[in-house]
Amino acid sequence: MLDEGVIIKPVYGPSDLAEFDESSSLGNPGDFPYTRGVHPTMYRGRLWTMRQYAGFGTAEATNERFKFLLQAGQTGLSCAFDLPTQMGYDADHARAEGEVGKVGVAISSLEDMRKLLAGLPLDEVTTSMTINATASTLLLLYQLVGEEQGVRGDQLRGTIQNDILKEYVARGTYIYPPRPSMRLIVDTFSYCAAEMPNWNTISISGYHIREAGSTAVQEIAFTLANGIAYVEAALAAGLALDDFAPRLSFFFNAHNNLFEEVAKFRAARRLWATIMRDRFGAKDPKSMMLRFHTQTGGSTLTAQQPESNIVRVTVQALAAALGGTQSLHTNGFDEALGLPTERAAKLALRTQQVLGYESGIADTVDPLAGSYFVESLTNEIERLASEYIAEVDKRGGAVAAIEERYMQDEIESAAYEFARGVDRGDRVVVGVNKFAEQSTTKADVFPVDAAQQRDQVARVSALRGRRDAAAVSAALGDLAAAARGTQNVLYPMKAALKSMATLGEVADVLREAFGIYQPN
Repeated sequence: MLDEGVIIKPVYGPSDLAEFDESSSLGNPGDFPYTRGVHPTMYRGRLWTMRQYAGFGTAEATNERFKFLLQAGQTGLSCAFDLPTQMGYDADHARAEGEVGKVGVAISSLEDMRKLLAGLPLDEVTTSMTINATASTLLLLYQLVGEEQGVRGDQLRGTIQNDILKEYVARGTYIYPPRPSMRLIVDTFSYCAAEMPNWNTISISGYHIREAGSTAVQEIAFTLANGIAYVEAALAAGLALDDFAPRLSFFFNAHNNLFEEVAKFRAARRLWATIMRDRFGAKDPKSMMLRFHTQTGGSTLTAQQPESNIVRVTVQALAAALGGTQSLHTNGFDEALGLPTERAAKLALRTQQVLGYESGIADTVDPLAGSYFVESLTNEIERLASEYIAEVDKRGGAVAAIEERYMQDEIESAAYEFARGVDRGDRVVVGVNKFAEQSTTKADVFPVDAAQQRDQVARVSALRGRRDAAAVSAALGDLAAAARGTQNVLYPMKAALKSMATLGEVADVLREAFGIYQPN
């Protein structure tokens, strides 16, 4: 039985699809409702983007890892930021103590972004940035570096996560209350439509919902419910649906149950296509296509017998590819112990390359289509997810459901039931509650250099000492006025960052204008 209560039959056949309308629900790859993929040729035309996640310490250290991965055959960049950067604090803030550069790269200013991107061809690579509350700030710093390289905004391609709703649901790196945070996101949609039309303005994330303990059904249901809220907010702000909807993207998790994960991805595509067409009246086919990045499941990795994680990651990556992902990150086998070592990061990339070039899964489009089991499971996941979305609608939409803790309570209940299953032995976790053994070898763990925080603090202090303080103050004043009014805040924010205002100073201005979120 799956987490959702779906009982798996011993065998499937035609009777399991008796009510399945193949012509309207399955169709061809590249055609509505995109069950079989968003492109007609899928990986026969081009493999998914192999986008390994990296980010630690200083900008220089992460720049070196980026170049290492590109040389190893990675085809896109993906950047992690440290907690102070995510929470809108500079490296020298008291709350940043002990966290600078620990779980991602520390970025406090335009100078740091220059070092992060040094020597990288921004007109050629696509870059994904996992950042939410401060997403608009990091996007503008990226654009400013691009302009310094002579790369126009319309030449820049990539994605910012920019999905604040899931932070309230599952992750916790929020700053402002939900409703002003939604304004920031809509301002980003509008800004990019005018200035960076090839940039994906949001990656609506189910990944962290699943990491918090949700089921596969809850992952896609709550993610799509959040997506509906973003669309509604953009429409309420006067944006035209087919102007911004094609730049929406999604981010999902891949766990160990191969067929459940494949069915989940297929169901998500079909649900979103139907929502965009029938609920919102989208006309552009690109507005109906659910394009998504996948990361293998961090919460599934074990510190016990970490080499077993290589197998887990391979199964999860296979599910993502069979499910039609557009890009993929494979976790390092040692990530239950710390940041991935270079050896683990390269092996994770090689896992994708073997799947893409040696396994045969790219030889034909949607190789599992027509499987009685997969199609039946896709239908059941779609049905159950639709019920969750209807419940969120009944409660007033995603923002209201989050404010009353409906999503959070549902996820916590699912996580509790999963943990109970592991404790009872009903769910086998190899090396943990079955086939366990005493380890006699010491695994290599990525070293955290305490000197990097001292260097970053000194860098921020030196910047403040040599910049034009009056120009910074004036630019931050313009940002504050925009935040209190109705102007798009990204334009004065960009001017402030160009004048060498820091990320923390920008966030402080918005804290004053918007307030700080305190959960119930």
